[in-house]
Amino acid sequence: MQKKIETKLPKGVTLDRDWRTREPRYYFRAAGRKKVRLHQEPGTQNFDDEVACARLGIPYVPLDEKPRPKPEAPRDVKAGTIDWLIAEYKRRTVGKISQGKWTRRANMLEEIAEFQFGKKKARVGGLPFLDLKRRHVLKIRDELRSTPGAQNEVKRAISAMFSWAIDNDIAETNPAAKIKLLYSGDGYHTWTVPEVRQYEAKHPAGSKARLMLHLALYTGLRLDNLAVLGRQHIRDGVLTMRPGKTKKSSGVVVEIPVLPELQRTIDESQTGNLTFLITEFGKPFTTNGLGNKMRDWCDQAELFHCSTHGLRKAGATIAAENGATDEELMAIFGWTTKNQTTVYTKKARRKKIAAGAIQKLIPES
Repeated sequence: MQKKIETKLPKGVTLDRDWRTREPRYYFRAAGRKKVRLHQEPGTQNFDDEVACARLGIPYVPLDEKPRPKPEAPRDVKAGTIDWLIAEYKRRTVGKISQGKWTRRANMLEEIAEFQFGKKKARVGGLPFLDLKRRHVLKIRDELRSTPGAQNEVKRAISAMFSWAIDNDIAETNPAAKIKLLYSGDGYHTWTVPEVRQYEAKHPAGSKARLMLHLALYTGLRLDNLAVLGRQHIRDGVLTMRPGKTKKSSGVVVEIPVLPELQRTIDESQTGNLTFLITEFGKPFTTNGLGNKMRDWCDQAELFHCSTHGLRKAGATIAAENGATDEELMAIFGWTTKNQTTVYTKKARRKKIAAGAIQKLIPES
């Protein structure tokens, strides 16, 4: 009997079993809205898309049946309001940025529109968008979310919408443009070398778990790219891929040599025809499915605080400590600015300076 793979459900999704047949039924629930029955298989891209549509309140149509309808601006929206601007932004940007990013921004903007603030508890969406000022964005950011990372997402969503509005001659200024991002800590835990060895000790050469570790560590690719990475991306010892996150923005292409250590792991492992990493049924992983599997592999190695993204950070840290420059890190990891790279290069320089200066703490005799 095949073992059932447990899939972590997205936020807002619940499992209700039929009381007679015990058949699983999945629903999306949101406060103040009617629950939505979900029919796709959890852990698949179709399921993720169906949940995204349920969040936005639009009908879901599988991509293999017919094109998904674009969200239209509500008829009762007053022109010139933030509601109107959000509706226009959603309508005119769908399909022009990655589906995941578009969905996250749309969800955040809809939540911002419903937010009420001020003495009169004015609803943000009903206010004229030209009247939105920097102080209003700060107030919305600080009252809508409580942690720095989440507050930064509020700022990013508003800034992205107004940047689009400026490019399309709808607005002249961006009220969120000069608001600095809040420091939200180091985010995902960065793997240490002993943790990598601990994982390898649990998952031997030839295992899918070992292959996943080395693909992530020695390429610096994100989870969504690792899920589709295959032999077709490697030619003459060079891995070439356009990361999904930058495909519709900078269009940067990552071109990196395949390290001998990684090639050896690939050769030792069972891989699929189109993707290196495959499920127990021989099919490619979805992004969420691979993330859940990596979570299991880390837990099996008792690395409960480690994650796939932490390996990307570990690779950048190791490279920086080995002397990689900002430009070299940008080439390896597909970054287009030094905002990301300086985090690692500055930390590496500080570590080396401290190591060379520590003896100066000893008083002279």
